[in-house]
Amino acid sequence: MRKTLTALLLACLMAFSACTAETIYRTDQADQSAVEVSGTESRIITGAVIQKTGGDASSPDAASFRGVNAAVRVYDRATLTLQNCVIEASARNATGVFAYDGGTVHLSDCTIQVTGGGAGGVQVAGGGTLTGSNLTVTSASKAAIRSDRGGGTLTLDGGTCTSTGSNGCPVVYSTADITVRSAVCVSERSRAVIIEGKNTVTLEDVRIEGNDQSTKAGSVHANVLMYQSASGDAKEGTSVFSMTGGEMTAHSGAMFFCTNTSGEIRLCRAGLNLSGDGTLLIVSAGRWGKEGRNGGNCTLRAEDQALTGRITVDSLSSLTIHMTASSFTGCVNPQDEGGTVRLSLDEGSAWTLTGDSFLSSLDGDLTRIDANGYRLFVGGVRVL
Repeated sequence: MRKTLTALLLACLMAFSACTAETIYRTDQADQSAVEVSGTESRIITGAVIQKTGGDASSPDAASFRGVNAAVRVYDRATLTLQNCVIEASARNATGVFAYDGGTVHLSDCTIQVTGGGAGGVQVAGGGTLTGSNLTVTSASKAAIRSDRGGGTLTLDGGTCTSTGSNGCPVVYSTADITVRSAVCVSERSRAVIIEGKNTVTLEDVRIEGNDQSTKAGSVHANVLMYQSASGDAKEGTSVFSMTGGEMTAHSGAMFFCTNTSGEIRLCRAGLNLSGDGTLLIVSAGRWGKEGRNGGNCTLRAEDQALTGRITVDSLSSLTIHMTASSFTGCVNPQDEGGTVRLSLDEGSAWTLTGDSFLSSLDGDLTRIDANGYRLFVGGVRVL
């Protein structure tokens, strides 16, 4: 009887240990992922630790475009669900979680920490899909929320995402369709958001901060950059930034910068905290594109929105502003910078000047504009 009870107790202890033991997936080999799912496979992993502890990528492009060397890689129409997992990547060019080539990843209540160079936190490319809820993502070299060539769809709800690097380490980098809701997003030493080419970033009830510390020659410090590079990573077209509710803080530079592309900014009830620079928007040539042809063409749509600050548009660029039930306390091209600026002001909107302003055209009633002691020119003619 004693032997039977002892055996039974041992069996129960072993069963309990098996139920509570932490599952660990780990690799330190180059071009290898700790978890890789492909083909028609569909997997669910719960409560695991997933570690990419070594093995630098042999090709940075393969790592960034296809997810080779990521801690978690899902591709070729496969599906992976991760719940309550800890993902760590410390190798060079090792992304935390990567969805590629029709692969789909669903994340919930996971912590993702990427400390190796040349890689981001969660990423899509080549048509991948990634969804996440209540994530904690930290990235030290590239964006915590990121995409690359071929784009895809990335949607996050809740959680906290932080990028700690500088010179190209925003919290969001988009060559895809990226949506973030009800989250806290911080870029400690870089822009908050970068959108390249014909892609989108949509923020809903998000608190987001940026602190652009770029040191590259010709850099214009800004919190949100919309641009087109010559890398081929994004199709040419209109970059769209949309923010509803929430709050965005710029700790340096302008709030928005549109250059060498078409851009559209959509704002509705968003709290905008400008840096000491006091600039809301710059539309101008920059360090990308062919000199003399690399201005920006931007549309700013404000609905039920309070706007403040200075707007400048250079002679290579254009801006159209649509204000609906909104207010603007600021100035436009106070030094007559020469760009084309069109303003549409509905009956529920108002503008208070904080400096001389120069418009190309005005659609709206002048009674909605308070000159506040400054001058307003429309089409070269002073109207206030």
